[in-house]
Amino acid sequence: MTILIALAGKPNAGKSSFFKSATLADVEIANYPFTTIKPNHGVSYVRTRCPSVELKVECTKCQDGERFIAVELLDVAGLVPDAYKGKGLGNKFLDDMRQAEAVIHVIDASGGTDIEGNTVPIGSHDPMEDVKFLENEITMWMYGILSNNWMKLAKKSGSGGARVEEVVAEQFAGLGITDLMARQAIHEIGLDSKAIVNWDEQDMIALSESLRKVSKPMIIAANKADVAPAANIEKLKSLEKQGYKVIPCSAGIELALRTAAKNNYIEYMPGDKDFTIKDPAKLSAPQKAALEKMREFIVKNGGTGIQQCLNTVVYELLGFITVYPVEDETHFTNKDGVAFPDAFLIKKGSTAKDLAYRVHTQIGDSFLFAVNARTKMRLGEKHELADNDIIKIVSTR
Repeated sequence: MTILIALAGKPNAGKSSFFKSATLADVEIANYPFTTIKPNHGVSYVRTRCPSVELKVECTKCQDGERFIAVELLDVAGLVPDAYKGKGLGNKFLDDMRQAEAVIHVIDASGGTDIEGNTVPIGSHDPMEDVKFLENEITMWMYGILSNNWMKLAKKSGSGGARVEEVVAEQFAGLGITDLMARQAIHEIGLDSKAIVNWDEQDMIALSESLRKVSKPMIIAANKADVAPAANIEKLKSLEKQGYKVIPCSAGIELALRTAAKNNYIEYMPGDKDFTIKDPAKLSAPQKAALEKMREFIVKNGGTGIQQCLNTVVYELLGFITVYPVEDETHFTNKDGVAFPDAFLIKKGSTAKDLAYRVHTQIGDSFLFAVNARTKMRLGEKHELADNDIIKIVSTR
C-alpha cells in the first residue's frame, strides 16, 4: 500500500518544480500557466532515522543511518478560481486528485504570480489570497458531487432505508470517504439533529467543507521562500494560529542540490540541513557563489522544506508510523540475514495483527503472536504498535 499525496495550487506556483525536486522525474517546468496538462505520477520518499544506528547493526537498506520509505506524488494541473464550474482545466484537476489521501497546497510565497497564475512583479500579489480559494474549490467540487441526485437519495434515507451516513458516503464512492467519516462530519456541524430531507444548500456546502477537512487534509508549502519578501512568509506563518501547517520551502534550491549531488559535485541527501562540496577546485566562482547562497537558505531554514513537507504530511497530518518487520528478532534480519529488510508505514493505532496482514494476507490469517525484537516480549494480536518498533510475526505458516 503506497500513500498518495497530491500537489495542488494555482498555475505557476511551483508545483511541477516541487514534484521534480522530490522525485527527480523528467517533467516540463515553464514560467506560464497550465504547463501541467496531464497529471504527473512519481515516487518520492519520507525520511526517518533507521534503528540500525541506535542498535549498532550494519544496515544495507539505509543511507548513513537514514531510511527512505516510498510514497507516491501526484502533480495535477493548476487550479484557478471557479474551477469547480469548469474554468481553466476545472473539474479535470479535481477528478485527478480523487484518490489522494492528503494535499500539499503549493503557494507562490514570493507574490510573483497573480491569482490566475500569471507572472507579476515579486511582492505585488498577496499569497494570503491563494490559501482559501483552493479549499473553496475542493469544497464546492464536493458539494457538486453531494448534490447530484440528492433528493432521490435523501428520500431513500428518510423513508427508513439506508442510514444518513451511508447515503452521504455512497455519494462519494471513489473518494475514500467512509461511513465513519460521514458520521463524524455530520455530527461536527450539527446536522444529525436535522432530518436529511430538510437539508438545504448551505447545510450541504457546510457538510462538504467538513468532509473535505476529514478526507483531504492539507498543508501549505510556502514555495519560492528564498526570494519571497519576509513579510509574506510572516503572514503565511501566522495561519498556524488557525490550525494550518505552513512550511517555507524552495523547490528550486532542492532541485539544484539534488542535481549537484547526482552529478557528484556535493554530498547531500534530501532533508539535510547542510551539504559538503566534494572538490571545490572543480567549480567555477559563480557556481561556488550560487551554492553558498543555497547553503545560507537551508542553514537558516533547517533544510529546503521539501522533505519536511513530505514528512509532515505522512507522520503528522495522516498519522502514520514506521514499523520494521523481521524474521530473526535476535539479529533484526530476514531469513537471508539482511538487517531491517523492510520498513512499513502504518497508521497510528495499528496492532500486531494489522502488521501481519500488511506482510501477507495468509500470515495475518494464521497469526499466533508477535515479538518485540528490542525487548523480546511476546505481543498479542491486539497490541498497539509504536513508531520505530521492530516486530517478529509468528504464525502457523
